[in-house]
Amino acid sequence: MKPVSTYRVTARRLDAHGSEARCKDARLTLDTDPAGRDDAFNPAELLLAALAACMIKNIERVAPILQFSFRDIRIHLNGQRRDKPPTMERIDYEIVIDTDESDKRLELLHRNVRGFGTVYNTLAAGCELAGTLRRGNDDAGQ
Repeated sequence: MKPVSTYRVTARRLDAHGSEARCKDARLTLDTDPAGRDDAFNPAELLLAALAACMIKNIERVAPILQFSFRDIRIHLNGQRRDKPPTMERIDYEIVIDTDESDKRLELLHRNVRGFGTVYNTLAAGCELAGTLRRGNDDAGQ
């Protein structure tokens, strides 16, 4: 049986306006202020960022295997939260990849993103997750 991967993150409250998460040599400021703050990700935004990171990492992992060439990746995500009970009800995404690959190869890449991402599969099991992968140069996106 293949060993299970484990991950470790430590978080601590810094003050009434924020917290910090640490992993390996990285630090991330967290928006844990009930009033919110603009200079940090809140928990729902962190969830969406984790999904984006999962998708990009999966593309980086499978691109050499598929011999898929690209210049850039942008991912746009929108999450819809329900209040009672509080849950992420739906996540929509658009992956924009700057590539000269064919439409058939884009679909192959998208199938790999949907099939082999840990965070993607975890979220898909708990909420509606839908999106597209398209060719483009998305310089207008953030």
